[in-house]
Amino acid sequence: MDRKSYLILFISFLVFLAWNFMVPKMFPPQPMPLNTNAITYAPGSRLSAGTNLAANATVPQMRADNPPPVLEKQPEKLEVIENENARYTFTSLGGGIKEFALKKYPEIVGQGKKTAAATNLATLNTKVSLPVFALLSPYGLEGDGPYTLTKTTGGLRAEKHLTNGVTFIKEYHLSTNYLVETTARIENNSGKALAIPSTEWNVGTATPLGAMDKNTVAIGMIAYNGNKAEYIAEGWFANRTLGCLPGTPRTEYVSGTNITWAAVHNQFFTVALIPREPALRVLARKVELPGPTAAELADDSRLVAKPFGFQASMVFPETTLTASQVLEKKFLIYAGPKEYNSLARIGVDLKNDLDLIMDFSGFFGFFAKLLLISMNGLHALHLGYGVAIIVITILIKLLFWPLTNASTRSMKRMAALQPQMNEIKEKYKDDPKKMNQKTMEFMKENKVNPASGCFPMLLQIPVFFGFYKMLQSAIELRGASFLWAHDLSVADTIFTIPGVNFPVNPLPLFMGVTMLWQARMTPPSPGMDPMQQKIMKYMPLMFMVFLYNFSAGLTLYWTVQNLLTIAQMKLTKNQNVTIEPPRKHKTTTPGAFGSRKFKS
Repeated sequence: MDRKSYLILFISFLVFLAWNFMVPKMFPPQPMPLNTNAITYAPGSRLSAGTNLAANATVPQMRADNPPPVLEKQPEKLEVIENENARYTFTSLGGGIKEFALKKYPEIVGQGKKTAAATNLATLNTKVSLPVFALLSPYGLEGDGPYTLTKTTGGLRAEKHLTNGVTFIKEYHLSTNYLVETTARIENNSGKALAIPSTEWNVGTATPLGAMDKNTVAIGMIAYNGNKAEYIAEGWFANRTLGCLPGTPRTEYVSGTNITWAAVHNQFFTVALIPREPALRVLARKVELPGPTAAELADDSRLVAKPFGFQASMVFPETTLTASQVLEKKFLIYAGPKEYNSLARIGVDLKNDLDLIMDFSGFFGFFAKLLLISMNGLHALHLGYGVAIIVITILIKLLFWPLTNASTRSMKRMAALQPQMNEIKEKYKDDPKKMNQKTMEFMKENKVNPASGCFPMLLQIPVFFGFYKMLQSAIELRGASFLWAHDLSVADTIFTIPGVNFPVNPLPLFMGVTMLWQARMTPPSPGMDPMQQKIMKYMPLMFMVFLYNFSAGLTLYWTVQNLLTIAQMKLTKNQNVTIEPPRKHKTTTPGAFGSRKFKS
């Protein structure tokens, strides 16, 4: 390519970087139809466009003569029970768990604070009208009256008696590892057979970590059918064309059949509903959450103006209860951190792969899991998480040292052989095919490979993406401090420039400097156009832009990796590289390819 082509390529890349900022201004999002996200409405038999439910599937139906109750307008009674891990708030409206407060995790991570204050606890299913394990539909089945809440030994009992002789009972027992054992019973004391239509039980609502949590990408829902987990997030509901252009929004997701468990989650916490018997399917909806007032927004611009979440529910098939028959369903509710070791232990005990909530699947997921286990192992040796990341980076560099060393030596040989390669190109300039053939033979005889400089970098890409995937949900790094960074799970902002509201993050800046340093030390590939050389030298600045607001743990890894690579390049520079004479080519005078030693 000529200089103009490289310039066009460079400008196109800059446009690509700015595209995510340009699209919202050029194509403002279309407003959602009224009531499509109302969480108090059950799904109808006619599903919206974009759902993946078969036409003949059975789902709960809403009838005009059976409107959904407005739970928040009825008298409410709350009961709170707790153990060493969490505080559970139960509500009489729906007989479910209104909120989970996790005692060991703060909602807002302070400067170096290790423990959570009583008023600063991370909460799940927060500020939503539907409690976890509420029966959403059909509404006429359980009536619209409140449940009676009674505390029991280590748990709570929610009970409701209907005038037709049907009794609903929900029993909760607090267990270990953030688990709640739950039993739901429908007792038919009416004296006649009772048809139970498809029922929809609420899993919960994925909500942000707090009023300033703008990481909407991490909020979503997961459905697992025993073989495969399906991850649904904001992108699925937005239904954008090519991932960025506005499309027709979807309002409801419907999973496949035979669901083993379902979960809603944000970046670090999750609520999962695990039935003893698989559910028919899972429904999920994007819902609007209560936002700050105009006065609160004016007081603090960091607040999210229009927060949203994802509400999910499990659907079970219809059945018939004979007189005096009891329908009983048992569940486990997990409401706690996305901590791999805990989820993996539960998954092994229940044989249900609950650790898939971490999304450590696929090729990069293997590296994410390995890195997380290694980091936790080093932390168990009383190393801080920042130091553990540095140690892992050093170990990775030592593992790849022979390959990187061989690559650097090969690149030095390529640079030393450049005059002879230019002579070959000049001699066969009128025959490109033969010129390439002779050039490749020459490089093979001198044991150099033009792709050797890229090979070590390609091998490190899985590690980089593994780090990125791991740091996206590793609860261990939340609140872990290192030097000036008080939380390795977010950017290491030390202050924000007033007026422009621009954060100053030192680690990405250091990373950019080390990448530029490394690029200047790397010898250019033979025959590379001068314009292309300049682009490659300043390409690291683009990576710095990409990673500027990423987690401090990721930029710490990349900075240390760059420093180690620079040190290795300096060591390799001081080594002699011997160029053996070729055996076949005679493109210059005898002795021109004689044995030499090059030293930088």
